[in-house]
Amino acid sequence: MFRIGFSEDIHKKEAGRELVLAGVKFPGEVGLLGHSDADVVTHAVAESILGALALGDLGTFFPDNDPKYKGISSLILLDKVVEMMKQRNFRIGNIDIHVCCKSPKLGPKIEEMRRTIAEHLDTSISSVSIKAASYNGVGPIGNGEAIKASSYVLLEK
Repeated sequence: MFRIGFSEDIHKKEAGRELVLAGVKFPGEVGLLGHSDADVVTHAVAESILGALALGDLGTFFPDNDPKYKGISSLILLDKVVEMMKQRNFRIGNIDIHVCCKSPKLGPKIEEMRRTIAEHLDTSISSVSIKAASYNGVGPIGNGEAIKASSYVLLEK
């Protein structure tokens, strides 16, 4: 039995915040505005899994008005979602992630991002794809005001 899930997330950049994407820190870069660490990649990944399981969205389980999630690492939230997935006897078939941003340049950290996501999904790095796009100066993403991530996941029973 297979299940497919999709999600995307977008956050506005905010000076004074640390940038974290797929659990990887980008020192010296402007971070993202959000209740947690605002890791758009990890949010999209976790929510695509919830979608494949027909369980709703991240806000259902981790509301942004709950103080216990203030500043929390999104990897902790992902770990909780992966536990829900395993309780239902599913595992990752593969996951395809697309990250859209003007900066930073992701190429030098793509493999570290893939490794981090694979570890938290309890899957092989060969099952995790991460691609980057710049939006070529179009809209808030292309102008460097925001970062967006999309995730498609295939779960196997």
